[in-house]
Amino acid sequence: MVSSRVNLTNEFELSRIVHGHWRLSGWNFSNQELLKLLQQEIELGVTSFDHADIYGNYTCEQLFGDALNIKPSLRNDIQLITKCGIKLISNRYPQRTIKHYDYSSDHIISSVDNSLKNFRTDYIDLLLLHRPAPFFNPEEVAKAFKTLKRNGKVLNFGVSNFSSMQFEMLNSYIDEKLITNQVEISPYCLDQFENGNIDFFLKERIKPMAWSPLAGGKLINPHDEKGQRIFKALSEVASELDTDSIDEVIYSWILNHPCSIIPVVGTSRIDRIKHAVLALNRNMNLEQWYKIYNASTGQELP
Repeated sequence: MVSSRVNLTNEFELSRIVHGHWRLSGWNFSNQELLKLLQQEIELGVTSFDHADIYGNYTCEQLFGDALNIKPSLRNDIQLITKCGIKLISNRYPQRTIKHYDYSSDHIISSVDNSLKNFRTDYIDLLLLHRPAPFFNPEEVAKAFKTLKRNGKVLNFGVSNFSSMQFEMLNSYIDEKLITNQVEISPYCLDQFENGNIDFFLKERIKPMAWSPLAGGKLINPHDEKGQRIFKALSEVASELDTDSIDEVIYSWILNHPCSIIPVVGTSRIDRIKHAVLALNRNMNLEQWYKIYNASTGQELP
């Protein structure tokens, strides 16, 4: 049971399962406990780790870096992903009066420098712009990307939560082309199938990352009619696949799509990470895939 790899470019790949650290500050792990989890994941082939500057009120990157610093040689075995652009109201930045987005060249570069300091590394494998912004100057982003690439501080660039038009717009300005878009995808959230992004990913051979693949628990512990419909379908497919793991079925639904979606798994538990890795070898037929899809929409295909 080892995670496979996925090529985002000819020179860069991620593990097929990415571990997300949005909630790291709430796991209450010691540095040694986090290091142990990291080593267990590497043994499973899960070597790519997703962060953002703002996670945990700007603390998660440093928590990860503190654990990694116990065994710095592991940096050669992993891929670090982080995001920038959102400025939160925070006690760490008391001068701010409103949450906003900042994609100025100066902010992108300073955010990366801070991430490098937190991680105790000299390069980021993949930098994502966290969300599209109504005030967005692509020339500023292009300037920052060019500087960061030239200085070896960021190896690859992407975005998160961008539409296909926003993706193409930014790509038209930059030398280092975007290699992925991290968006919300789950049986509960079909937005990317409905807004044209999935078709765009297939057209451009872009392999997207999927945040919240379990829909924040709405699929495991459903509390509304839609969630209950999907849970029923997931349970039926689980029985057909001879497994009692609902999350394994969810990951299988995502992983079996021809778009080569890369789930970002946000758990602190190694057994739940193993479920995601097991799903890589779980084949789901077309009728089972559509049973789950139709349960989400609440109707059969037209």
